[in-house]
Amino acid sequence: MADTQEVCVERMKKSIESLKNEFSAIRTGRASTSLFDRVRVDYYGDKSPLSQVATISIPEARMVVIQPWDKSLIKEIEKGILAADLGLNPSNDGKVIRIAIPPLTADRRKELCKQAKNTAENSRVAIRNIRRDGNDELKKLQKDGELTEDGLKTAEDALQKATDSYIQEINKILEEKEKEIMEG
Repeated sequence: MADTQEVCVERMKKSIESLKNEFSAIRTGRASTSLFDRVRVDYYGDKSPLSQVATISIPEARMVVIQPWDKSLIKEIEKGILAADLGLNPSNDGKVIRIAIPPLTADRRKELCKQAKNTAENSRVAIRNIRRDGNDELKKLQKDGELTEDGLKTAEDALQKATDSYIQEINKILEEKEKEIMEG
């Protein structure tokens, strides 16, 4: 029984991490190094994360400077940024890549909020599915005689509390992201 709950809670934590990961890719009006977390660069035949082949810095609120450790990677880094479909246009001077982050229009902000809400809803659905799977597993344990009726009720209540807690966390993360998008 405890194993079932632990497995469910671990899966719920992973859902929250996944949500945070997806939110980091939703750009706001200001520059952030996390925008480039999903950018992969072809580095001698391997797809490497941008952060492993270059230094990413934010000298101004709307400017990103990427300095490759190996100057020959500039074209590959540009290709990686364009392939990541971030809506950004890199420009290079042969030594560094500069990316100006354009300000967001009101319509674009609303669109990004809508995208964030959809992502959060998908995470809430994932959490509820984990709860359902956990409850099914607990009922199976009770049917097999490994869990009493009271034990089942207690375990289901604990799983529901965990579910409520993670859904609240998703709502809080969404609220923060919406605030960030609207301010940006």
